[in-house]
Amino acid sequence: MESAKLGQSESQPIAYVIGLGLSGVAAARLLKKEGWHVVVSDRNNGERQLAQQETLTAEGIDVKLGHTFPGDDPMDLAVASPGVPWDAPGLMKARENGIITIGEMELAWRALSHLPWLGITGTNGKTTTTELVAAIFKAAKLNAPACGNIGYAACQVALDPEPDWVLAELSSYQIEASIGPKPKIGVWTTFTPDHLSRHKTIENYYGIKASLLERSEKRVLNGDDPCLRETLANRWENSYWTSIDGPNAIMPLVPSTYIDQQGWVIHEDERILAVDSLKMVGRHNLQNLLMAVAAAKLADIPNEAIASAIANFSGVAHRLEYITTWEGIDFINDSKATNYDAAEVGLSSVNSPVILIAGGAAKAGDDTAWLERIQEKVVQVLLIGDAAPQFSQRLIDVGYGRFEDVGTMENAVQRSKEIALGLKAKVVLLSPACASFDQYTNFEARGDDFRNQCERFLK
Repeated sequence: MESAKLGQSESQPIAYVIGLGLSGVAAARLLKKEGWHVVVSDRNNGERQLAQQETLTAEGIDVKLGHTFPGDDPMDLAVASPGVPWDAPGLMKARENGIITIGEMELAWRALSHLPWLGITGTNGKTTTTELVAAIFKAAKLNAPACGNIGYAACQVALDPEPDWVLAELSSYQIEASIGPKPKIGVWTTFTPDHLSRHKTIENYYGIKASLLERSEKRVLNGDDPCLRETLANRWENSYWTSIDGPNAIMPLVPSTYIDQQGWVIHEDERILAVDSLKMVGRHNLQNLLMAVAAAKLADIPNEAIASAIANFSGVAHRLEYITTWEGIDFINDSKATNYDAAEVGLSSVNSPVILIAGGAAKAGDDTAWLERIQEKVVQVLLIGDAAPQFSQRLIDVGYGRFEDVGTMENAVQRSKEIALGLKAKVVLLSPACASFDQYTNFEARGDDFRNQCERFLK
């Protein structure tokens, strides 16, 4: 990638990076390497940001802390981190002033577009599917680190030794700000309403997801997802559908990858592996498995590498992650369940009776199926965070009265220990159905706190 392609003045071009997280830091370093004068801004000025400022300044990168991007500073290019709203006032002003504005993923694409990409998106399931694909590629001895919304920042991949493939998990935020990525293989896992506070309408959210698949050379689609099946049945050529319920489950579509009656994963009439080699529970994980297998086969990965990777795959942190067993009760971390649909899947996947820890920063969405699953499987709900009053009212609305507002994760784990034996619970499940930003920096920090509190109280 040459900086001139992105727009530059006669003197050294100026690039402005908004956000000092992993993506912003990697973008700044990549731009510096490509010959730009780089300025990074971040609204925060905590210890982490101050440490990053010291490091980047030593590398010749300007860092402004406690600073909101104005959009009218001298610059040739603005690069937004994924967490920065695409309609932020500064970015809108920059575009009005004719400044090229792109996301960090777009910057990575421009540096790595000569390599094959495998892009994975979806409302739920994309992280597990990406991790499965990454494990398969690793077993095939390919250099293909997972990046984007998981693992490495995409721009970091451009700074490291060149990989064989780019395996990118792409959120709607990243796709929205990146019109360039054209994956060799695109995967769409599921679609349900999410992130509507940012994208405003479900149509906008759907269109953003669809745009990635539109640009893909080949497409893997979850045939068990009713929305994808109904809206994409005849939309694209080179589409490969999956179904866990056999070759005739999604007629008139014919899945290329499915599970047969003998419990084997079949891809285009070829036996790949026995499905019981996957250690993770739940129908949703079987769907993730099929999409990963389909993508791997389209990338010409040998069956032996696929089978070996799946047999040795232990799961994804913060997604139905086993923490400990206390007095016969399993404590499970599902902090990555940040919306109603993911939380409903989490509840469906564990044994009942369940003590459920839920709450955080509430999102828009349809909570009907989630509430039904609570009524079916949960003996007590422990509510935390800002959503507690809203969730309390919704539980009352459906006639469910076994809940407490305990406020914090510490209180939730301590309270679950106090009541679990008396309620004969089999599982204590953290599955928040909420974003984490009211109490934590991200869902990983929330899951880590759950683990720490379990270690503290369950001795």
